[in-house]
Amino acid sequence: MRVELLIRQKRIDKGYTIDKLAKLAGMSKGHLSRIEREETDPSITTLSRIAIALKVKVEELYKIHY
Repeated sequence: MRVELLIRQKRIDKGYTIDKLAKLAGMSKGHLSRIEREETDPSITTLSRIAIALKVKVEELYKIHY
């Protein structure tokens, strides 16, 4: 599964809106939305911030993405 789809699925599983996850990750809602729609790839820093906000290890997302 691509990292973008995994982020979206984990966000939904936790009951987070895009707005809530974006705030928790310290990023804009638009940027997170573009990541989830596969319009842009997240940097390692962004991926780390999303992982922390989702309370998962960054390695879970990183290994799947690469």
